[in-house]
Amino acid sequence: MSTMRIDQLANLLMLLLLLGALVLWWAFNRGGYRGRIAERVREVSVGAATGAASSGNDPSKNGFVFVRRVVASLIRFGERMPLFTSDQRLKLARDLVKAGFRGPNAVPTLIALKFVSGVLWAALVVLWVADLFALGHVVAIRVLMMLAAFVFGMIVPEYALDMYARRRRKQILAYFPDALDLFVICTNAGNSLGVALRRVAQEMALICPALASELALTADELHLSGDGARALQAMADRVDVPPVRALISTLTQSMRYGTPISQALRTLSRIERTAHIVRIEETAAKLAPKMVVPMMLFILPAVVAISAGPAIMQLATSLKHLT
Repeated sequence: MSTMRIDQLANLLMLLLLLGALVLWWAFNRGGYRGRIAERVREVSVGAATGAASSGNDPSKNGFVFVRRVVASLIRFGERMPLFTSDQRLKLARDLVKAGFRGPNAVPTLIALKFVSGVLWAALVVLWVADLFALGHVVAIRVLMMLAAFVFGMIVPEYALDMYARRRRKQILAYFPDALDLFVICTNAGNSLGVALRRVAQEMALICPALASELALTADELHLSGDGARALQAMADRVDVPPVRALISTLTQSMRYGTPISQALRTLSRIERTAHIVRIEETAAKLAPKMVVPMMLFILPAVVAISAGPAIMQLATSLKHLT
């Protein structure tokens, strides 16, 4: 290993140790009373779970002890991470709920992943990318590049989560007309709102698990709280799709004014089915312009080579004989 590589590694280790020491000092000394209580409760729960696991003799469970410890460490670190305020954690919680992650440890796990991603990007920049620049060997420039890479790495998991949430919403939007048709059938059969939601969730479980989980959660909230408007509004906030908001608005108005719901749902189902067909036709119309560039890059050269190849070879042979 060269001297420059050793210096780079030493600088990286020194900076990472300094950053880790500052974060750990802030987390353990200024974490607050709430953080210490959460830590104690977690230690008790983890100890109980470990005792229950150690009482058994299943080797498959013992093989995942290291993974569980790593995940538990990430969760503890995410809860004690001082770089995120309560408002930022609340925003991350809303984004995670829209992506389908509703567990109690979702926010700490995402925060820990953001920090790990930032450290990995910073290490990548310091070890390899810094050598590509003329001033990459300067310590100040290296520190600035590391900080910029750390910030970029902290943002990457949020972009990945947003992409996953958009994909999930697109899947829900694609299968929502089918769920709406099933919902119309259930209401025409005389089922109540909670029973209809539960039945549609069961039917959609194999086709669209994301929509089925949202409908099942709404049915559970409606059964436990009894407040249909609040449960439906919570579903609209979680899914954040215009057709779902239209359905929630229709159901809320029907519950508020006592109007018959079957005719309104039948009309809404017809509208959503038409809108779904329009979206499919729009996607099909956009396919032809998108295929122009791949055809020019991959198909057209092969066609030209096959059609004009023999003529070019004969022309080259004739010119060779003439010379």
